[in-house]
Amino acid sequence: MNERYEFDIAYAEKYGVVCGVDEAGRGPLCGPVCVAAAVLNPNDPIDGVNDSKAISEKKREALFDVIKEKALAYKIVFIDAATIDEINILNATMLGMKQAIEGLDIAPDIALIDGNKCPNTEILCEAVVKGDAKSASIAAASILAKVSRDAYMRELATQYPQYQLEQHKGYPTKLHYELLDKYGIQPFYRKSFLKKRGYV
Repeated sequence: MNERYEFDIAYAEKYGVVCGVDEAGRGPLCGPVCVAAAVLNPNDPIDGVNDSKAISEKKREALFDVIKEKALAYKIVFIDAATIDEINILNATMLGMKQAIEGLDIAPDIALIDGNKCPNTEILCEAVVKGDAKSASIAAASILAKVSRDAYMRELATQYPQYQLEQHKGYPTKLHYELLDKYGIQPFYRKSFLKKRGYV
């Protein structure tokens, strides 16, 4: 049993059913923020579950399928760019977390949230800073969110090849800004992220 599972089991012994919650895509200039919640089976641990940023894309994608198969419950939620512009990225992320937690097929007794803020939900939540390195269920949620969002951005790239979204996934890279200078923005861009640079 690795220490990430032991972390979750300590909460399970105190509270009951534990879910982990994480997001991907708070920083990009376009596309949705993706939030996932996962309830893992401590009696059937998944080898290699770790913070999604600490493992390769190939390993993440392999683990994504295993997590979906072995998790007792999971939920993946996308909050689109228009909503992000309307309520801001923090509130959009919290909304996604609330929807992910409340959308699980198994109601958790406690939700462990990666970071330092918790969504407004009736389910007990606890923020865990760097939680994706501490908790197996948060790490699993981070993989579900990251792989789902990357797949979404690759699909978007087939419709808008000029932005090379498959390369930078919407993050503010030098290449991305150069392509924005050339082609302007599309409806899936976060206007609130681009005002200062004069694209809106």
